[in-house]
Amino acid sequence: MGLLDGLAGQLLGQISGGNQYSTLLPHVLQLLQGNQAGSGIQSLIQNFNNGGLGDVISSWVGTGSNLPISASQLQNVLGSDTISRLASQSGLSTDTVQSQLAHLLPQVVDKLTPNGQLPAGGDLLSNLTAGLKGLF
Repeated sequence: MGLLDGLAGQLLGQISGGNQYSTLLPHVLQLLQGNQAGSGIQSLIQNFNNGGLGDVISSWVGTGSNLPISASQLQNVLGSDTISRLASQSGLSTDTVQSQLAHLLPQVVDKLTPNGQLPAGGDLLSNLTAGLKGLF
C-alpha cells in the first residue's frame, strides 16, 4: 500500500489516540479511497443514509461536532463482509475492528473533509496529501 501507509502515518498524529489505530488505518483509507468494489466515501455515505444514519456521517463531513457511532451501528451499516475483510487485512479480530472503527472512522472522515465538503471527484488521497503539506 506504500502511499497509503505513508499518509496513514502522517494522519495518525492528527487523530486522538492515533497509534492504537496504526494497524487498521491504512485499510480504512483504502476503503474510503474506493479501491475495492462497493467502497469509497460516496458508497459509505449511501450506506449510512440507507441505514438511517445519514445525520451521523453528515456530522463527520460537516464542520461541527462529530456524532458518535457504536460498534453495532457500524456492523449494520458496513455489513459483516466489510468488517471481516478489514479484520483479515489488518490481522485484528472483528470485535477489535468494530470497536476501533467506532472511534477511528469519524475522525478520519472529519480530517479528510476539513472544509465540510467532499473533495472534488471523491479524491480523498489528494485532499489528505494537500492537507498534510502544511504540517511539514
